[in-house]
Amino acid sequence: MKRIGLFGGTFDPPHYGHLLMAEQAYQQLALDEVWFIPSYQPPHKAEAKTTAKDRVEMTRAAVHDHPAFHVDTIEVEREGKSYTLNTIQTLREQYPAYQFYFIIGGDMVEYLPKWHRIEDLIASITFVGVDRPGSSMETPYPVEKVEMPLISISSTMIRGRISEGQSIRYLTTPEVIAIINKFELYS
Repeated sequence: MKRIGLFGGTFDPPHYGHLLMAEQAYQQLALDEVWFIPSYQPPHKAEAKTTAKDRVEMTRAAVHDHPAFHVDTIEVEREGKSYTLNTIQTLREQYPAYQFYFIIGGDMVEYLPKWHRIEDLIASITFVGVDRPGSSMETPYPVEKVEMPLISISSTMIRGRISEGQSIRYLTTPEVIAIINKFELYS
């Protein structure tokens, strides 16, 4: 049975913090693969600053050199608001022999009670909380915890730096930076 980590997000843009979270879950849980799932429109956030196509391209560029990291466009193809339960139900139908682990940042763990149909989700998958500075990791739900080195990078920070004309070198991969520059994203 393959053990697959699912890492959903806006990835607007993807950065080294995302990659490190995925790598820590991959290593510490002995996963076979990690699938990055860019959302079309997350239900808990404002609309993305870029198109879904741009975010998929940037995410593919960010993970291209890791043999166990892949991009799954299930939510982008479905369009509309991206509810995790719909994604999990579809993936479980497509891959009934796989065991799925849904990777979330420690800051999202405390919000699990507010997730759409959380009881059904808990019955369907294993949540993995990546411990991050400032997150309590307190929840009434079962969550496997993964430790992560301190790194404080966010997509919001990167977008802000771009709009202020500052460098984003070493915050995300050169391939993602090339796409941002080519399409003049966030400026």
